[in-house]
Amino acid sequence: NQNNEIGLPLTLLAMDGSPDYAVLEMGMYTLGEIASLCEIAGPQIGVVTNVGPVHLERLGSLERIAQAKAELVQALPADGLALLNGDDARVAAMRAQTAARVATFGLNEGQSVWADDICPQGLAGMQFSVHIAECEALGLRAEDHTLRVAALGEPAVLAALPAVALGRSVGLRWDEIQAGLLGLGHGLRLTPVPGVRGCTLLDDTYNASPAATCAALRVLADVRRTGGFAGRRIAVLADMLELGSHAERGHREVGRCAAASADRLITVGTLARLVADEAGRSGLAPECIDALDDVDSAIVLLQSILRPGDVVLVKGSNSMGMEAVVRGLAAGREDTKEAVWGEG
Repeated sequence: NQNNEIGLPLTLLAMDGSPDYAVLEMGMYTLGEIASLCEIAGPQIGVVTNVGPVHLERLGSLERIAQAKAELVQALPADGLALLNGDDARVAAMRAQTAARVATFGLNEGQSVWADDICPQGLAGMQFSVHIAECEALGLRAEDHTLRVAALGEPAVLAALPAVALGRSVGLRWDEIQAGLLGLGHGLRLTPVPGVRGCTLLDDTYNASPAATCAALRVLADVRRTGGFAGRRIAVLADMLELGSHAERGHREVGRCAAASADRLITVGTLARLVADEAGRSGLAPECIDALDDVDSAIVLLQSILRPGDVVLVKGSNSMGMEAVVRGLAAGREDTKEAVWGEG
């Protein structure tokens, strides 16, 4: 993601001609960074998707994370648009901090754009009904439509909603929106990968937070039911970093989700031992839990236990190196030490 004080200007400078629209992600580690990016980009539309405990160690509290993200809506002009996740109370409260028009999206009726009838389609993605209320801020009349995304899980539906709202507001047809959503494929998260011995890996190694990990675990639970898999649901979870004071609470929350979603749990790292401990407290049998210290040990264990039809979720913070698990277990690799560690 080119979303910082270096990448965002480079993205702008690399644009050829005069594009009608530019979609820019704005990242931050501390207060003032998004405000600086807004001075560079001059946004007319600001979308705020959530406020969660990512970078909590740096910012100190959810309230400060919300304060940092609110810098985007504060920078919008009076004729601009703030599109806010109305399901997130901290995001919805940003309505009072902007001079721009405001519209909301979410998974609950009452938002400007919302979705319901969400139906997992196995590894094919998600189907859902989208409802648009008559909305002056978006310039839209009330309408409904059924759409699909190839990405997995309810968060993929929520992420699609602001894109759908903005697409309709600039005149895109429903068929164009549908083609665009499917054209994204599975995206960066929860990507199905054929694994050794006929298993399927769900590669969610991009990053990890408690909310995202619990959402991924719900996908793991749903995939076997909706995708026709007869094997076990195996969760391989590593430390979630930068959670600050939320670290123990967040890891234990994930442990409870794992106990409700997985048949077997493998954890990697020191903090992830809290996940294992809480999963055991929440009813997952001790013989179904392995708390390991490193990625190599996880690969060796998985190589010895995987069976056809198993679905394996692999997730952890970027710096935990969990992508090595996916590389080591991808189909086409021999069950040898050379295959597992051959790429360094």
